[in-house]
Amino acid sequence: MSCSLDIFGDKWSLLIIRDLIFGNKCTYNDFLKSAEGVATNILATRLKDLEENGIIEKSAHPDSKAKKLYRLTPKGMDLLPILMEVYVWSEKYYEVPADLKATIKEAKKDKDKFIKQVMKELKSK
Repeated sequence: MSCSLDIFGDKWSLLIIRDLIFGNKCTYNDFLKSAEGVATNILATRLKDLEENGIIEKSAHPDSKAKKLYRLTPKGMDLLPILMEVYVWSEKYYEVPADLKATIKEAKKDKDKFIKQVMKELKSK
């Protein structure tokens, strides 16, 4: 567990992964605009670490040479069930936004089906 948490277990890495899965975010500036307010140096470090560990990959942006696009690798996509369990646990003990509550409710109906659907969407991006 310790080795895995070293790669994706800090708050900012998990939030980047969350934003790639559920937030439709894929650029550095997209991540900066997240409500949690990550500092630029931390964001740059986490993106680099996630890329070096094969969780995300970076590619050229079609509209700007200055921008990069980030997306989850298959290794990163495999973290989806873990994030869903964290969401289910969070909803049990804490107040969550209504839109997230609806997503969690949908996922709890049939977790396997929900995860397969989200994975299919992620792979098509």
